This record gives sequence, C-alpha cells and structure tokens, in this order.
Amino acid sequence: MTDLLAADLTPANPTEAVILSRRAIRGFLPTPVSRADVTHLLDVAARAPSGTNMQPWKILALAGEPLRTFCDDLSAGYLAGGEDNKIDHIYYPSPLFEPYISRRRKIGWDLYGLLGIARGETAKMKAQVVNNLHFFGAPVGMICTIDRRMKIGSWIDYGMFLQNIAIAARARGLDTCPMAVFAEFPGPIRALLGIPEDDVIVCGMAIGHEDTAVAANTLVTGRVPADGFTEFRGF
Repeated sequence: MTDLLAADLTPANPTEAVILSRRAIRGFLPTPVSRADVTHLLDVAARAPSGTNMQPWKILALAGEPLRTFCDDLSAGYLAGGEDNKIDHIYYPSPLFEPYISRRRKIGWDLYGLLGIARGETAKMKAQVVNNLHFFGAPVGMICTIDRRMKIGSWIDYGMFLQNIAIAARARGLDTCPMAVFAEFPGPIRALLGIPEDDVIVCGMAIGHEDTAVAANTLVTGRVPADGFTEFRGF
C-alpha cells in the first residue's frame, strides 16, 4: 500500500489544515515561548477525552536556566556511560515485526540521510542523541509523567492529550516534537528533576518555533491511507 503524504490531502476546513500541517520538528529557533502561551496550550489540551474524567496527565514544563541545566546534566550522564536504567515501560515490542519494522527503518535512515549520518558512524549518532536530549534547541521542554498504577485506558487518554498539545500549538504558530527518548532515562531524570518513583516517565515534548535552516525539518513522513488499515462494512 502506497504511503499518503499530507500534501496529497486537501483540508476541508481550518481544523484539518492545522492537523495536516503538524510535523515532528527536530530543530528550533531560540525564540522564547511565554509561560502564558504554554499554560493556554495545556488548558486547551486538557479538554481531551478522559475515561470517567480521571485526567491522568502530569507535566513538568522547563524553560530558561532550569531547562539548560537539565539538558546539559542529562547529556553529560549519557556521554559518560551512566548507570544502567530500569526502563519504566516498553515503548516498542522486541523483536519488532512487519510492517512496523520496515516503517521504522525507513524514517530512521531517511532522517540520518538528511543529517549526513552513515551506517556505523557512532560518534555522529551519539551527537544526535545529545541533540535529542536538548529538545532540539527548543525554548520549552516538557517531561510528561503518569501515575504508574494507571492502566491502558489512561494511557490512551494521555495520547489524545499530547495530540491536543501538538494541534493547539500549530494553531498558534508553534511547533512541537513528541520525544520517546526521555522514557529511556527514567533514573537520571528522576534524580535531576525530583520526580517520584510512583510516576512513570511517558515521554518528553519540545515546543517552539521551527528553524527552517535545519535539514532534519525537511523530512516529511508518509502515512498509509484509510483503505490500508480499515475494514469497511455496510457502506
């Protein structure tokens, strides 16, 4: 099944236009984003569906010196080898299987191609991880957590909340990147930010203005069209 690009779809209204314009941005300008703007985005996002209105999301939003210190310290620990992390949750199945492994490999090598990273260039790969751990230079970095006693229904709610942030940000001229990499460092993140053991680190999210000079931001991913993942009956 051929992937469908956002450019192949014509939005029927402003809401669809915003959804289709959302991309994971991997290079940001230093332009500040105000606390008022972040608060507004989170208030809007919190209107996400939530089973029995439990609202399981918890956010630690960082900017300025607290953000720089956190990113520098986390990156330094990573480069030094650090201690082994006990991952809070398994983000992907292992081993990964088709068709998902092919999709993951494609975006990985497409991105590395734009960054000029060839297979086996471990130093460049480590440098890119450090870039990840600095939220790609975004002026706002969020660490997203959930009480570890919550089950899959609340995690589904959380996904809709995160999507709301991304869409609300685009509507205000901002860009985002949801970042699974932070789930790989729960121990150091808890130590640096004082996050309790009872909270699972779900992911991170960068918020800011796209730096159009960054090559990684030219990446446009495909999507399988509805006919490729939907069984229609009665139509």
